[in-house]
Amino acid sequence: MTDTAPDSDAELEERLSRPTAGLLDTLQRHSGDLVILGAGGKMGPTLARMARRGLEAVGSGGRVVAVSRFRDPAVAAGLRADGIDVIAADLLDPVALAALPDAESVIFMAGQKFGTLGAPAETWAMNAIVPSRVAERFAGHRTVVFSTGNVYPLTPAAGGGPTEATPPGPIGEYAMSCLARERIFEDAALRYGTPVALVRLNYAIDLRYGVLLDTARRVLAGQPVPLAMGFVNVIWQGDANARSLQCLDLAATPADVLNLTGPDTISVRWLAERFGEFLGVTPIFRDTEAPDALLSNARRSVQLFGPLTVDLEQMLRWTVDWLRRGGRELGKPTHFEARDGRF
Repeated sequence: MTDTAPDSDAELEERLSRPTAGLLDTLQRHSGDLVILGAGGKMGPTLARMARRGLEAVGSGGRVVAVSRFRDPAVAAGLRADGIDVIAADLLDPVALAALPDAESVIFMAGQKFGTLGAPAETWAMNAIVPSRVAERFAGHRTVVFSTGNVYPLTPAAGGGPTEATPPGPIGEYAMSCLARERIFEDAALRYGTPVALVRLNYAIDLRYGVLLDTARRVLAGQPVPLAMGFVNVIWQGDANARSLQCLDLAATPADVLNLTGPDTISVRWLAERFGEFLGVTPIFRDTEAPDALLSNARRSVQLFGPLTVDLEQMLRWTVDWLRRGGRELGKPTHFEARDGRF
């Protein structure tokens, strides 16, 4: 990938949805119809476009079907324009769920994080009831399930983060409900013989949102950068898209689990100081770093899929360039600094 920063929404979308060689290899083996549930969120549209482009590149006639409530009609219209079948549906509605088309493979992205504190029942419904119904509706269909590194406990920053073998230790109701989602699909793998891969993602970087943008904006605005959660992992969303789709190869019975993030444990203080160098601003800090943080160890994913196409230095420079250009932002902060699991 070129080092040149994306300079428009259209170019950013193209970069985030550009298939990798590894993905094309996977799609040679899984070239049938693909249903993406919860495709209207921050990551879903670019993943759907990457899948569509990848299937076309390998000469497949398989459909990509994007399912979501699609509260923003422009998102649905954009996906249709790119050759993706769009279905507006509430996955909590049993009738709507039953009416969805069958497919060779399923990507499950539906879920709720923000608003958990004010509406915990809705969070549990989205993160536990919906998975239960989807697991029955698509029993036997190869399924990649998006989860989160939040299912892990806080771990020492010096230890490289939890591996897939680390026992879960969710903090707060959001993380607990995400572990429930995992367990439901693990049960489906055993009960129905559904090949399942659980993808624990943190944190995807799109220049319009993400940990890097949150930090850079605070530095630029002269706002204190919180340090209590002093270390993070990040991954370019294009790499996260490709590797999530490549997990179709990992789906198995019993379910397989993969941490999906970048290989580096990154100091938030270092990030802010680096952004300060780029922006000519001295960052302001509050709190001090705790010795532990919410982290994941990406060693296995790197062994499976190789090096990332976009490294941390590129992401930093592209984020600064995007800010200077006044690039569009989604207005969806990550709240990665929360240590109590309250979102």
